[in-house]
Amino acid sequence: MKTPVPEYADLSMKNRSVPCDTVLPHLVYPDVAEAAAWLSATFGFSEHYRYGDPAAGAQMLLGKACVMLRASRPGEASPAEIGCITQSLTVFVDDVRAHYEQSKAAGATIVEELNETFYGELQYGVRDFAGHRWLFSQHAKNVDPSAWGAAVARS
Repeated sequence: MKTPVPEYADLSMKNRSVPCDTVLPHLVYPDVAEAAAWLSATFGFSEHYRYGDPAAGAQMLLGKACVMLRASRPGEASPAEIGCITQSLTVFVDDVRAHYEQSKAAGATIVEELNETFYGELQYGVRDFAGHRWLFSQHAKNVDPSAWGAAVARS
């Protein structure tokens, strides 16, 4: 069930249900240069560095988020190349509403409309041109995981 999406002013919001720290995912794309350009134009990432000729990899930044792009090679392929989704990435942004509008205007495939989740996130889901699933999120409120039925294994 989707709830109405209220306005949020506190960009320093924390949410016990969705803590975030640093993880460096490596995503496979058939063409790293194309992926870097698409992620920049559509999601607002900036390229930190690129290596190889043709590009074999690149590091991309968006706020505090960092992802590595890797070129397809034997035994590694993008979700679109293998025909299924293998993972989903959540990236926290300061203004998810503006980010949603930017992604939508750039022609990204929205797979989950902007909504507030029961666990306290304002988020939307999108699929990129190579089939990777992304969630862009902003903490909406601090929700204790037990409030929505989760059992916390450690505190």
